[in-house]
Amino acid sequence: MSDNIRAATLRRVLRNPLGGLSAALLLLLVLAVVLAPLIASQDPGASSLGEAFDGPSGAHPLGMDSAGRDILARVLYGGRNTLGGALLALAIALVLGVPSGLFAGYRGGRFDAVANWTVNLVMALPAMVVLLASRAILGPDVRVLMIVLGVLVAPSFFRLVRGIVANVRGELYVDAAKVSGLSDTRIVARHVLTVVRGPIIIQVALVAGIAIALQAGLEFLGVGSGSTATWGAMLNEAFQNIQRAPRLILWPGLALGLTNCALVLLAGAVRDALEEQAPRPARRRRTAPAPAPVEPAAESTEPRAALLSVRGLTVAYARPDGTDKEVVHGVDLDVRPGEIVGLVGESGSGKTQTAFSVLGLLPEGGRVTRGSITVNGRETAGMRERDHRALRGRTLAYVPQEPMSNLDPAFTIGSQLMEPIRHHLGLGRREAADRARELLRLVEIPDPERTLRLHPHEISGGMAQRVLIAGAMSCDPALLIADEPTTALDVRVQAEVLDLLRRLRDERGLGVLLVTHNLGVVADVCDRVAVMNAGRIVETGTTEQILGAPRDPYTRALLAAVLDDAPARAPWQPREARTVTA
Repeated sequence: MSDNIRAATLRRVLRNPLGGLSAALLLLLVLAVVLAPLIASQDPGASSLGEAFDGPSGAHPLGMDSAGRDILARVLYGGRNTLGGALLALAIALVLGVPSGLFAGYRGGRFDAVANWTVNLVMALPAMVVLLASRAILGPDVRVLMIVLGVLVAPSFFRLVRGIVANVRGELYVDAAKVSGLSDTRIVARHVLTVVRGPIIIQVALVAGIAIALQAGLEFLGVGSGSTATWGAMLNEAFQNIQRAPRLILWPGLALGLTNCALVLLAGAVRDALEEQAPRPARRRRTAPAPAPVEPAAESTEPRAALLSVRGLTVAYARPDGTDKEVVHGVDLDVRPGEIVGLVGESGSGKTQTAFSVLGLLPEGGRVTRGSITVNGRETAGMRERDHRALRGRTLAYVPQEPMSNLDPAFTIGSQLMEPIRHHLGLGRREAADRARELLRLVEIPDPERTLRLHPHEISGGMAQRVLIAGAMSCDPALLIADEPTTALDVRVQAEVLDLLRRLRDERGLGVLLVTHNLGVVADVCDRVAVMNAGRIVETGTTEQILGAPRDPYTRALLAAVLDDAPARAPWQPREARTVTA
C-alpha cells in the first residue's frame, strides 16, 4: 500500500467519530501503561497495612487497596501485564492461523483437508478447561497460559482467512496476475491479502478482547501466580472485599471495559475505511489444476510453426465417477511470428479451452490428456506450473474479455502495470513507471501520467481494454492470446482496439491468437482462420479462403448466420396499426 493510500485510510479512520474517539482512548491507555513508572510514584507491590482501604489523596489519587498498595500503580502496571499477555496470545494466533489459512484457501488439496481436520479438533476443545489443565501441568505463569490460548484461538483466524481466500482465488484479476507470470507468493501478498485484511482486523479486535477477558477471568478465579499486578488479580481482590470497599472493583473493571470497547470500535472504523477504498467485483471461480502426465501426440508430417504449434491436443475434465469427459479432441493449430490467427466458433466449441491449454491455466478439474504444445520450440504440455509461470508474461501474454473484471479495484492502473515489469525485468520503481508511461502511449491512451494515478472504476471499458493490452505487452512477449478482446466494447472502440492489434503485429512482429465468434473481426484483422466446432478444428485456411470459399458445412452455416446481406426489417408497429394495414 502506498504512502498516499495509507494517509487517506488514516484520515478516513480519524474522521469517523467512533474511530477517532476509540483511537484516542486506546492511545491514552497504551501511553499510560508504557509510562507507568513516570505516572505512578509508588511500586505496585509496595504495601503499607496502616493505609489499607484509604481513600483518594494527593499522594494516591485512586486510594489504597486491602493490602495498603497504591491502586493507580497497580492499574497501570497491571495493564502492562494484562495487555502484554493478550498481545502474546494474539501474536501466536496470527502466526499460526493466517499463513496456514492463506495456503489452504489458495492451494487447497491435501493440506487443506488435513488442516481443516486439525482445526475442527482444536475448536472442539473447551478453552477454559484446557487452560485450567495447562495451569496444573505447566504452572501458574500467565505468559505460558497465553501461549496456550493463542494456539486455541488460531483456528478462528484459519477458518476466516481460508473461507475468503477460497472464494477470491478464482477472481479474474487473480487469473490476470497469473498470466503476467507472477509467483503465487506475490499474488497472495499483493492481491489476496487486500481482501482478507478487513475481516482480519475485526478478528484481531475480537481475539484481543477475548484474550484480555479470559486472562482476567483466570486470575479472578485465582489461577494466576497472585504475586503479579494484573487487572484480573485486582478484580479478585475487589470481589473479596466488595462489602467493605465496593469502589475497588471500579478501576480494573473500567480499564477492562474501556479497552475492549475501544478495540472493537477502532477495528470497525479501520475495516470501513479499507472497504471504502477497495470495493470488490462479483466473483467468478477459475483455478489452475495440478500438472498431470500427458500422452504424446501422434506423429504428423505437417511442419510445425516456430512460435506456437499445437498437435493432437485433447482436453478432458474429471467426472464425479472418476471417468474423463473430453471437451477438446485432437486440435492442430499454428501461429507464426507477425501473424494473426483467428480461432472461430460458436460458444462452447472449445476455443477458450484451447487457449487456456496453451497458457497452462485450465479451470479446476481440466487437464491436457494428450497432444503436444510447443512455444518457441519448447514443449509446454504437462509442464510444471513454475516453468509455465516463467513463460507467461515474457513469452506468452493474454488479453481477456471483460476488461473491468480483470483489473484489481484495490490498486491504481500504474501499480498494476508496474508490478509485472518490476517482477520480470527487475527494474526499479522509477524505471518501471517510465516503462508504464511508454506502454500507455503505445496503446494510444491520452495523458498517460494522469491515467497511471487512476483506479479501474475511474476509466471507461475501452480504456481498460487498452490498459490490459499495455500490460500484456509490458515484457515484450512473442505471442499474444486475445480472448474475445472486443466483446464488451462498442463498435467504434472495437475498431480502435483491432487497429491497435494490427499495428503491434506490424511494428513488433507479434504473433496473435485471436479467439472470437465475430466473423467481422476475423475479416478485419486475421491472416489465417481456424474454425472450431464441438471441440474439433473442422477447417483451416487463409481468411480469404475461409470467408470466400468455405469447404466445411459448419463454416458455411456460420457465414450464413451473418446478417450483413439480409433485407432490413420493417419498422415496428403496434398491433392495431398492423391490423388496419392488412
